[in-house]
Amino acid sequence: MKILILDDDQDFKREVFDSWSTPDTEIMESTSDSSAIKLLTQGGFGALFLSTNYLTLENLDTIDLAKEHNPGIEIFVLTTAESTRLAEQAVNRGAHSYLVKPVNIKLLEAQAAKVLSRSLSRANYRALEEQLLEELLGSTPAMKKIHRLVSKVAKTNSSILISGESGTGKEFLANIIHRLSDRSEEDFVAINCGAIPENLIEAELFGSRKGSYTGSVADRKGLFEEADKGTLLLDEVGELALTAQVKLLRFLQEKELRRVGDTESRFVNVRVIAATNRDLYKAIERGVFREDLFYRLSVFHIHIPPLRERKEAIPRLIRNFVKKYSQGTRKGITGIAKNAESVLMAHNYPGNIRELENIIEHAMALCEGENILLEDLPEYLVQVEANRPYLALPPSNTLSSLASIPASESSEIMTLAEMEKLHISQALRSLKKNHTEVAKKLGISRSSLWRKIKEYQIEV
Repeated sequence: MKILILDDDQDFKREVFDSWSTPDTEIMESTSDSSAIKLLTQGGFGALFLSTNYLTLENLDTIDLAKEHNPGIEIFVLTTAESTRLAEQAVNRGAHSYLVKPVNIKLLEAQAAKVLSRSLSRANYRALEEQLLEELLGSTPAMKKIHRLVSKVAKTNSSILISGESGTGKEFLANIIHRLSDRSEEDFVAINCGAIPENLIEAELFGSRKGSYTGSVADRKGLFEEADKGTLLLDEVGELALTAQVKLLRFLQEKELRRVGDTESRFVNVRVIAATNRDLYKAIERGVFREDLFYRLSVFHIHIPPLRERKEAIPRLIRNFVKKYSQGTRKGITGIAKNAESVLMAHNYPGNIRELENIIEHAMALCEGENILLEDLPEYLVQVEANRPYLALPPSNTLSSLASIPASESSEIMTLAEMEKLHISQALRSLKKNHTEVAKKLGISRSSLWRKIKEYQIEV
């Protein structure tokens, strides 16, 4: 690991070079601002020991410059007791920590050894995460493209917009991006923007001062501050009110926020990932989503195809969910019967991966052997003809005759939208219009269920 030291105390640097003994590290220095800029832009450094006198190089912010060209670099500010205020500001802008001079060289070596250890651990962890990501995404050209893009953008600090139908794994992908990033040891914080009332969303995101609104009885951090140095996922970002969109845009531009009712701005170092199942281009046309915010959020735009377009991933997903839920049972379930897997492969999954996960959880609760059997699957998944599965909705007066007819003999094929409308209507009737239970059974959020009800004009 290469380490750069920027300090104008020649005696101190000489002592460092004379006594440095940490294995697998190479310590370097710079004799001028221009050479320091050249070294940092060439990249490859894992750690930087930086005197407060070098916080700027030829009017460039040294911390920003180092982080831009050296992904994962950890910066330690060297300061005197009189300059700790500058050092604290540097930490707020992204430095790891500061050390007050005189500094024992052994302390510098200990910090470098920790950086090297963390770097090796991250490299091994990333390899495992990338293997998991590749397995679960699938091998279609579109999913391979996503995998390549994720591997590259995870190491940056750029904003990312993830789009796709409900249940396609947007939060899962955001979490993987965080875990592959240099922020992996910090918090990953997620919020569903559609689940927070409009009058509270700004306080939830940006924090609030005591008395700034009814019920505000104390100063409160927002989620941006909670995610400081980590990653914040804004799920269902298309549901944000325009007033909150303005404050979000300001944060993305200035990296500063102001709590509701406060006059003081605060610097927060957080990476923003947004997710949506809405068409934001149409939202922009309707004037309910800001175009400038869209471009700030979508420095990189990743669209996840629905599960029905990448069915080759289903067997891997099944194994993953069986392993996940077997940890909570003592049944020793290890797999799934071939005919049951065939039914799952034939299903079109309007609820996407979330629906598949709910199916496996349901089946494992009923399973009494080592393998999930056909009869363990939910009732709406049936099989007709020899090893020829098709999707039938739960029995109802309107569908009972159709469910008994092979697909090849049906006079009319329903669209997926028609089937989804019928399925939601049946679920509402079966669960006596309990929206919370219906959303849970369908594997979608309450806000998504409500949008579907409005979209299909279902009576409630």
